[in-house]
Amino acid sequence: MFKGLSAFPLTPLNASGIDEKAFLHILARLTAVKVDSLGVLGSTGSYAYFTREQRKRIATLAVQHAGAIPVMVSIGAVSTDEVLRLAEDAQQAGASALLLPAVSYQKLTDDEVFGLYQDVTRHVSLPVCIYDNPGTSHFVFSDALHARIATLPHIASIKIPGVPAEIAAATQRVNALRDQLPQDVTIGVSGDAFAAAGLIAGCEVWYSVCGGLFPHTAKAMTDAAMAGDFAAVAEQGQRLAPLWALFTQHGGSIRVIAAAASALGLAEYDCLPRPLRSLSAADVVEVKRVITDLELA
Repeated sequence: MFKGLSAFPLTPLNASGIDEKAFLHILARLTAVKVDSLGVLGSTGSYAYFTREQRKRIATLAVQHAGAIPVMVSIGAVSTDEVLRLAEDAQQAGASALLLPAVSYQKLTDDEVFGLYQDVTRHVSLPVCIYDNPGTSHFVFSDALHARIATLPHIASIKIPGVPAEIAAATQRVNALRDQLPQDVTIGVSGDAFAAAGLIAGCEVWYSVCGGLFPHTAKAMTDAAMAGDFAAVAEQGQRLAPLWALFTQHGGSIRVIAAAASALGLAEYDCLPRPLRSLSAADVVEVKRVITDLELA
């Protein structure tokens, strides 16, 4: 499951809590396109804002409605004890893989992060994806630490936070990491603006926010990469620049994706967990214009 398009859907809320109907509508868009895997409760899935029971419910819903598509569930939390409880919940829900970021309040050392992955991999039976996301976890992995963790049992993939925009530099970055990893551990690019460069540089997976709402668009680019049509990948990545610009303008992707879901009638306008706030009505209009102009689907 650690190749192709891994689509990361939004987890919408309403006045009563998690909007399960909206979540399943979004999920149906992904299963209809047959994305290669689902990544639920990632950063766009707002895992950090939900209770253990809410997270277990979302994991269960995702597995129940994914059909044959494998589901990866984020188990990030501040304490290792809670991570292990979330891992057990995800396994009981029928998840196919676990996504583990290094979340902390106190700044973690490399040995502490290695210890987290060591503790988790000792207690789980599912493959684990290393979630390298310094923008939210505020921990920066070195390639050496990735390599050390990748020797642990069950480590199957690394979700890296983007690559250089220039293809030669991106390829050098991906190859430098790959040279330190076991052959069976894949590298996946995240940070959607870097997806084209990462796929051209040899990443086997696109861990995609865009794919969580616009699966046709993201799968076309990923399929082109898997077929070796890198000219098409570059062209599609450039075509989506207005969407990437919105992500930058609004401090990341989550508010834009929430606004897009609202504009498409898939979620309520105010669908983010507090303290996050929805974009203004004027910004939602701009998001809708970009969706229309780019024919995102």
